[in-house]
Amino acid sequence: MIRHAEQELQSGSPKQALAAASKAIGFSSLREDAHRLVIRALAAAGRRADALKHYEHLVGLLKGELGVEPDNATRALAADLRESQRAAAPHPAQPPTTIQVLPPLPDRPSIAVLPFQNLSGNPEQDYFADGMVEEIITALSRIHWLFVIARNSSFTYKGQAVDVKRVGKELGVLYVLEGSVRKAGNRIRITGQLLDATTGAHLWADRFDGTLEDIFGLQDNVASSVAGVIEPTLQTAEYRRSIQRPTADLTAYDLYLQARVSQESTEREATMRALELAERALERDPNYGSALAVAVACKWNIYLSYWTSDLEATRNEGIGLARRALRVASDDPYVLASAAFALGLFGEDIATAIALVDRSLQLNPSFARGWSRSGVLKQWAGQYDVAIEHIETSIRLSPRENRSGNYLVIGISHFFARRTEKAAEMLGLSLQERSTWPSTLRFMASCLAHMGRLKEAQEIVTRLRAITSVVIPSAEYWRIREDREYYLDGLRLAAGVGRDEVAGH
Repeated sequence: MIRHAEQELQSGSPKQALAAASKAIGFSSLREDAHRLVIRALAAAGRRADALKHYEHLVGLLKGELGVEPDNATRALAADLRESQRAAAPHPAQPPTTIQVLPPLPDRPSIAVLPFQNLSGNPEQDYFADGMVEEIITALSRIHWLFVIARNSSFTYKGQAVDVKRVGKELGVLYVLEGSVRKAGNRIRITGQLLDATTGAHLWADRFDGTLEDIFGLQDNVASSVAGVIEPTLQTAEYRRSIQRPTADLTAYDLYLQARVSQESTEREATMRALELAERALERDPNYGSALAVAVACKWNIYLSYWTSDLEATRNEGIGLARRALRVASDDPYVLASAAFALGLFGEDIATAIALVDRSLQLNPSFARGWSRSGVLKQWAGQYDVAIEHIETSIRLSPRENRSGNYLVIGISHFFARRTEKAAEMLGLSLQERSTWPSTLRFMASCLAHMGRLKEAQEIVTRLRAITSVVIPSAEYWRIREDREYYLDGLRLAAGVGRDEVAGH
């Protein structure tokens, strides 16, 4: 395909070259030569702005997946494009091919908390330092006038020497908090400094010393100190009311932190490890809502990925864990959103699930994952345009998190709204980010089949069969029957099977 794309480009057919190169990326999203051909094809078609946008996408992809920069040839190509774009000014650039997903900057103070350095001398303690930062982000997020970028976006800068002005521009924030954690025996020291992201000026710096028994109080002190610098008129009582510590058991807390790290992965082994750690935390504290939320997430990963021979048992276990989490932590946004997603997925009343996730967003308007969960739930209920709006809000709060999943939800919403051209575009972006995600492949196959591009749809199904035996899934969580059948009919057409085919065939 790469050779074919090169030939098309040399023969003056950039559109065909772009299609061939994009198909190569679909098979292997980290092929830099294919991405370079996409950039060249876009430039040859007069779409320099899109070409440079694709280059920035490639930079983020290589950094996130491999921890490397593009090679010299790709960087030189981007430099030439920038120079030619400057020379072409003031002519307007071509509009981007994808939707504008970043709404305007919020009219309230905004902050990103960067990963704190682990100064403990033991890399295996990284999870502990990361957990400290996550707790500080959570505490700051509960202050309603403060706009807080989600952990998964700020953590893309981990291990980098960052320019806070660049971070401010990329994440769209006015303030950046950075710092370090040193854990030695039973003693802990947290240092923090707050910077103005527009000027790089230092606004505040402090250190907090204590013992492991003081850990939660130290986190609260950091968060309230930062908030007080950003807004001197902060009503401390409001902040203090928002703090509800989920456990007093430090061992359970440590197990939960490890479980969260493993649960972020979509791989089977990591999911099972996360479930084991969460269950150990719950053995020590059965009412630990955050650990219950991790266990719930593991159950829905197992269910959606067909990593069990007994889907019904997994479903019932997930519902039981979700209800148990709601009983013990009904005012925790993270728990509410996780329980809402599980109940919606496992077939409980969708209106109840939406009410739960709405409650989580009332408690924490800066909860990016909550907006994402809400988007999916709205989609399951057939509210497709609202789903897109909520995913766009999630992207604004966490620009670098789960791009493949966000593109997928937006693509599915366009698909069910019968905007198949736009759906195919967004699903294609999702596959560029993650080329082996079964859900994206299934919807792409169905979408292409409905568009009459049956050969391409069949090729997608071939790729799907190489990944999973489940081509036609159970799809009960799509509550609008006619839309569910529209999806499954397209997938059956692409797979060449009849209506009597079921999951696993």
